[in-house]
Amino acid sequence: MSLTMLPAVQPAPLRWRRSFPGGPEQARDVRRFVGCLLAGCPYLDDVLLAADELVVNALRHTKSGQDGGFFTVEIAQDGGLVAVSVTDQGGPAEPAAVDAGELAESGRGLRTIALTAATWGWHGNGEGRTVTAVFTGEWAA
Repeated sequence: MSLTMLPAVQPAPLRWRRSFPGGPEQARDVRRFVGCLLAGCPYLDDVLLAADELVVNALRHTKSGQDGGFFTVEIAQDGGLVAVSVTDQGGPAEPAAVDAGELAESGRGLRTIALTAATWGWHGNGEGRTVTAVFTGEWAA
């Protein structure tokens, strides 16, 4: 009887998706959801910050933050790549990373994501859009 060496199997990409009601208290639940899924991720703090910022933007600037609103969070992990996406119910303005004034109390979220993520972007329209931040790095074996 001979033993055949099996080829190394690459782990399949993982995806998780969950919808949340459109209340401000949901940001904490999103952080818990993402943190549990990505325990051991060496850049988890950056991913959690991005998830939080994307949720806050969905609640402040789209129909997701209105009565009866909701949003969906999707996490994808493939090797060292992690993507966090928030899909909202749409709003009047397009997401943009802008330079906030020195004394501004808000307006830094997407700029922060642009500086910490490998890339970010969005697609959609006033009826609904998805904003995604992608992070890369090495995970410990």
